Amino acid sequence: MALTRNVVVTTLFIFLPLLSTSAAQSVFPFASELGDLFAIDRIVRHRKIPRDDDLYCESWKFTVETNDAPSWTLVPERCKVFVQDYMTGDRFLSDSDAVANASLAFARTVSVAGDGKDAWVFDIDETLLSNVPYYEAHGFGADIFDESSFDEWVDLAEAPAISASLRLYKELREQGFTIFLLTGRSEYQRESTEKNLQYAGYSNWERLILRGPSDQGTLATVYKSQKRKELEDEGYWIHGCSGDQWSDLMGFAVAERSFKLPNPMYYIA
Repeated sequence: MALTRNVVVTTLFIFLPLLSTSAAQSVFPFASELGDLFAIDRIVRHRKIPRDDDLYCESWKFTVETNDAPSWTLVPERCKVFVQDYMTGDRFLSDSDAVANASLAFARTVSVAGDGKDAWVFDIDETLLSNVPYYEAHGFGADIFDESSFDEWVDLAEAPAISASLRLYKELREQGFTIFLLTGRSEYQRESTEKNLQYAGYSNWERLILRGPSDQGTLATVYKSQKRKELEDEGYWIHGCSGDQWSDLMGFAVAERSFKLPNPMYYIA
C-alpha cells in the first residue's frame, strides 16, 4: 500500500509541469483529496480525531439516532471530542434545521380548525433549550450524570434556545397550533423552567407539564405516553410531537407525526 501511494503521488508531480495552467488547477483539488485520503488524522475544529475513532463515532452516533443502539449510559471515551465537535459545530445546527424544516413541511399540510384543539407537543431539554453550556463542563456525556449539578444548572435558567426549534415554535404558533410542553423535569422546577423558556424567547404555550410526585420513577416512555393520552381525552388532536429522545415520541397516544432532534450526549428510556 505504501508503494502504491508513492507511485501515485510521484506520478502527479511528474506530469504536473506538463499541464497547462487551467489543467493544473483541475489537478490540485484531486491532489488535495488524495492527501486527505492518506492522512493519519482528521482535523476538526483545531483538534485531531484519529481516523479510526472518527469513523467509529460516526457509526456509533448513527445507531443512537436510529434507535438501534442498546440502552447506554455514557458516550464512549473515544467519542468525547467527536460529540463535542458535533454539538458545538455547524453539523448540529444544520441537522436541527433539517428537522425543523421537515416539521414545518408537515405542519403546513394540516388544516387547523381554529377551535384550539389542534395540538403540537414539545419536549424541553435538547429540544427547545440547549444544555450544551452545562455539558461543556461535564464531559459532553462521557462523564457520569450528576443530578445535583444539573439541577443547579436548571435553577440558573440560562439555557439558550435551539435556534431551529425556536423558529419552528413561532411558526407553529402563527399557524394556530396549541402548544404543550411535556418535560421530564420535576414540578419543583416549574418556576425556573418557565423563566428559562421566556428568557430564551418562548411564550404563549398552553400548558407546561412536569413530573408530579406520582410520576417519579416512571419510565419516560410511559410517563409521556400517559400525559399525551390525557390531552387526547381532553379532546386535543396531537398532530406533531418534537423531542430529542425516542422516549419523547414512542409508546401510546403517539402524535400523527413525530420528529426527533439529534442528541448523542445522553439516552433516556
